[in-house]
Amino acid sequence: MNVKVLFFAGLREALGTGSESLALPSDVGTVGALRNHLAARGAPWSALATTKNLRSAVNQQMVGPDAPIKAGDEVAFFPPVTGG
Repeated sequence: MNVKVLFFAGLREALGTGSESLALPSDVGTVGALRNHLAARGAPWSALATTKNLRSAVNQQMVGPDAPIKAGDEVAFFPPVTGG
């Protein structure tokens, strides 16, 4: 299954990329599983596992970690952001 993954704010800076298209293994079927799959790459990707309050969206709809993903979906990760 192929998906597009988007990274925003400080997470994008930490990873050095704003997006990635990738083929997922068959055992990655939820947003949480995708997050764990990416974090398993090691540094700097492990930031996905350690960032508290990381928000996610599938096809521009905010979702929780149990949300299913399917081929062609766009999954976005948003770290907490402050403004001033």
